[in-house]
Amino acid sequence: MGQGLSFKKCDFKVPMNNSNHHTEEISTERLIVRRGQPFTITVNFSAPVHNYLQQMKRTFLIAQTGRHPSKGDEIQTEFPISSLGDQKQWSAALEEQDLCSWTLTVNTPANAPIGQYTLLLRASQTSHDLGEFTLLFNPWCQDDEVFLPNEAQRQEYILNQEGVIYWGTENAAVAQPWDFSQFEQGIVDICFTLLCMGEHHQGEKDPTQRRSPVHVCRAVAAMLNCNELKGILTECEAGKYRNGTPPSKWLGSSPILWQWMASKRQPVRYGHCWVFAAVMCSVLRCLGIPTRVVTGFTWAHNTKSSLSVDEYYDEDGTLLTQDKRARVWTFHVWNECWMARADLPPQYSGWQALDATCQEKSEGRSFCGPAPVHAIKEGDTEVNYDVCYFFAAINAKCQVWIQRADDTLKPAFGGTKYTGNNISTKSVGSERCEDITHNYKYPEGSLKEKGVLDKAYRSIRKLETTTSSSSTLFSSIPIALEEPVNLSLHLQSSSSLQPGQDIPLSIEMSNHSGEEKATQLVVGVQSLHYNGVPITQLWKEEFNFNLQSNEVHNLKILVPYSWCGRELGETHLLRLTAVLRDEASCYIYLAQEEISVSDPLHTIELPKTMVQYQPNTARISLLNPFPKPLEQCVVAVAGQGLIYRQRKYRLGSVQAKSTQELQIPFTPIRAGPRRLTAQLTCPQLQSLKSYRTTDIAAA
Repeated sequence: MGQGLSFKKCDFKVPMNNSNHHTEEISTERLIVRRGQPFTITVNFSAPVHNYLQQMKRTFLIAQTGRHPSKGDEIQTEFPISSLGDQKQWSAALEEQDLCSWTLTVNTPANAPIGQYTLLLRASQTSHDLGEFTLLFNPWCQDDEVFLPNEAQRQEYILNQEGVIYWGTENAAVAQPWDFSQFEQGIVDICFTLLCMGEHHQGEKDPTQRRSPVHVCRAVAAMLNCNELKGILTECEAGKYRNGTPPSKWLGSSPILWQWMASKRQPVRYGHCWVFAAVMCSVLRCLGIPTRVVTGFTWAHNTKSSLSVDEYYDEDGTLLTQDKRARVWTFHVWNECWMARADLPPQYSGWQALDATCQEKSEGRSFCGPAPVHAIKEGDTEVNYDVCYFFAAINAKCQVWIQRADDTLKPAFGGTKYTGNNISTKSVGSERCEDITHNYKYPEGSLKEKGVLDKAYRSIRKLETTTSSSSTLFSSIPIALEEPVNLSLHLQSSSSLQPGQDIPLSIEMSNHSGEEKATQLVVGVQSLHYNGVPITQLWKEEFNFNLQSNEVHNLKILVPYSWCGRELGETHLLRLTAVLRDEASCYIYLAQEEISVSDPLHTIELPKTMVQYQPNTARISLLNPFPKPLEQCVVAVAGQGLIYRQRKYRLGSVQAKSTQELQIPFTPIRAGPRRLTAQLTCPQLQSLKSYRTTDIAAA
């Protein structure tokens, strides 16, 4: 070193700094800090430092980051050591000194690029490597674009490593446990590897871009579901999971990320929307961007920004797969990220919608966002990024058509569906489901909603007069069909069922005309994938009625579970349909309902009091309510801080109408709230999950 400075070592004070920066869960051995917040280091010298004020004038710190320093895509910042640091930019202040050490406070700007940095000490013409540190976004810093003012929300959307993702239907959301594991050892390095690859494949070579949460979100989203880019996950047709893990069997993000790294970054098989969103949530929370997982029910997917989407049924009410590019999904899962949008007017800051599931877009990447949720609600469809896609997905009107035997199409009256219902996310600090539909849409039928839709329609018409149809923002406007008022049809059932429970149907047919009507009614049950693709017709029955003038006829049916329990599919969804045909006019009326078979067959019992590092036993009770044995039963168990990685227990057969108990020994290594998750899989039932949260006392 320079004369009078003989460097010995540097103490990064990792336990103290990481605790102050809310990163102690990531590591207690590496320095991981958040931008815009100072951290403290002590530089030790092997000989006394005489005349330290003179030495300080010739001594600097250097922070450098970048993928390829030799290629110039590196950031290197040099700043002096002074008696008073500037907290708004890179600076270092001397806090304490003695003969052989300096204790320094290092400040990083709130807009510094995130990344893995090397810290150097330069005196005169000589530099010495003090060590490496990782810099993350900082939701606790008011000057950071990701600043989140509410501490409870920071705890939930940054620090919480356990969550739930909602499946099911708009009338019965089903909580599915997920282990985000964003602070598990090694995950932060995987996240930066992923970010680096996403930037490389998008042609981004400027490391200063990493100061922007918008850039980071888009780079990560590009890597979630892009097979040609060696993305993290690959998607396939629902129900066809050869040589891979069915999406419903994943319990958390960590196994996916580790498998991706272990396979030399080959896409992991397989993922669907909820897996993409869950892994995205893990990565962005790890990097410091407040993120949550959001589920919307009745979602118009791949409409290419059309406000109209069609569904097709045959004359018996069987859903057809005529149009695979535009379909109404029972549910869809995406992310929201919290940030200020420096690239947009201030009203567009706040929650941003981000969707990593593949879209059939005419140009650009297959992901969508980040799109300001406020812009989606207000119908500001030209705002970046991809607001028009989100707006169409939750505002499109679905017209149902009946395909007749001669392949002609007739509208099904009463079958119109509206998209974007019961948009839900996990509540802050609890496992309650929070409805956030009001963030995306004004109340249905309100003047505000009408004004937003009128704005969108005007945008369509303006674009249709100035551009070709292939490049319009919205490809079509829904056309209202005039419905006859002679007959009406209503279908009701339980919103959710337990496995083994028969399905109760209630069908009401009304004749509003002044004459008798000869009618034919067909009632059916189909199993369904989450994305609207039918699996198989499970049950169907036909009835004939003569409805008298102004008569209301009620029909009660109990469909045996033995008919409907087979081929349920991994998300356990059923679509119930009733088709009423007016024999005289040939008008066709359709009513439909979706239900989920959701309640788990197994329960978890944990000791009332548990202490860190002390052995315990969990008891899992598996009930078979069916008249036949459940064969080849496998229970997978996971719990961060409770069980090291995932365990699998093969139970074999569980006899009919009986209960079998499984004991799980474990020793908790982390204190605080912890969750144990158990997943049951057998040929008769796919991936039923149960979970129990408990509080572990510190040793």
